[in-house]
Amino acid sequence: MSQDDIVITPKTEVIPKVDKPKLYKVILFNDDYTPREFVIMILQAVFKTGESVGYHIMITAHQKGSCVVAVYARDIAETKVKEAMDYAKDAGFPLMLTAEPEE
Repeated sequence: MSQDDIVITPKTEVIPKVDKPKLYKVILFNDDYTPREFVIMILQAVFKTGESVGYHIMITAHQKGSCVVAVYARDIAETKVKEAMDYAKDAGFPLMLTAEPEE
């Protein structure tokens, strides 16, 4: 066998298929104890909403019982929920938020 008889086949490159991360909705629930101004302040501080958007989210939760604040990847959503609830707990308010999978 000479060098001319050697056949070199190119390597097949395998590109792994990566799914997009599942998104989670951060939901704000209405309660009868947390002041509206405090809720708006939390929305501005944690979720970086403007005052007008924060007001609309707060009033929607007040009127309908709950409202989607934002949609994030799971770890970000859970971190923001914890941060907002920690602020509320430190201030003595029962503000409730959850992170639920988006459908």
